[in-house]
Amino acid sequence: MVGESMHIDAIDWSLAKALLEWQVEMGVDEAILDAPLSRYELPETSPAKAASVAIPEKKSASAPPPPPVEADPVADARAAASRAGSLDALRAAIDAFDHCDLKRGARNLVFADGNPAARVLVLGEAPGREEDIEGRPFVGRAGQLLDRMLAAIGLDRASANAESAVYITNVLPWRPPQNRDPSPEEIAIMRPFVEKHIGLVNPDMIVLMGNISCDAGLGRRGILRMRGQWAEAFGRPALPMVHPAYLLRNPAAKREAWADLLSLKARLTGH
Repeated sequence: MVGESMHIDAIDWSLAKALLEWQVEMGVDEAILDAPLSRYELPETSPAKAASVAIPEKKSASAPPPPPVEADPVADARAAASRAGSLDALRAAIDAFDHCDLKRGARNLVFADGNPAARVLVLGEAPGREEDIEGRPFVGRAGQLLDRMLAAIGLDRASANAESAVYITNVLPWRPPQNRDPSPEEIAIMRPFVEKHIGLVNPDMIVLMGNISCDAGLGRRGILRMRGQWAEAFGRPALPMVHPAYLLRNPAAKREAWADLLSLKARLTGH
């Protein structure tokens, strides 16, 4: 039961108590408000409260970073070689090149030896143990045999005369572990430097000494079939010859090597 509220300006405690007890006896269980109230309506959520309970907006996942661009060792070698305008600059460019793993296991960079003005450039394969130690190509037993072979037709790597001088370099400037053959990938990576090297020296002709040199210069192997047959490599006449290390293991092949040397001499003298 709902009773009417009584508005009294001034009332003492005893009278208020008596009035409350009277209302309780009359069954009053709720006071009437100044404005009607519906118990069936849901209370409105205040903006402040709504903000306090609002579910935070999920941040959109950021896009994954693009994958790193893989280096192209051959393109990097080509770019580095193209910037070299001299033999010293080319040597520095090769020394700074880090895309060939052979560099990490080698003692020295083996760049070249001989007279850059020479008409003949001998392109070897890769340094061996002695070359790696000394930093010069063809200084071991095979190199000593090469010097004797060249001397037999009047050529000398130490000559100051371009007509009788020889310039010597390798396809790879670093020694492969255990003197293994260079891989096709290693040859391809270093070929731009070889091409630039030959362009800077500008020899009249090239001796491709061994299978690896033929691979780099002619794109094919099979030195025992190709030896003695003039071809073109790096835009110049090229003579494939067996490597002196092969001759040390197979002395009977020296006769064919001598024939190849005579062919080289004939091309040099025009006879």
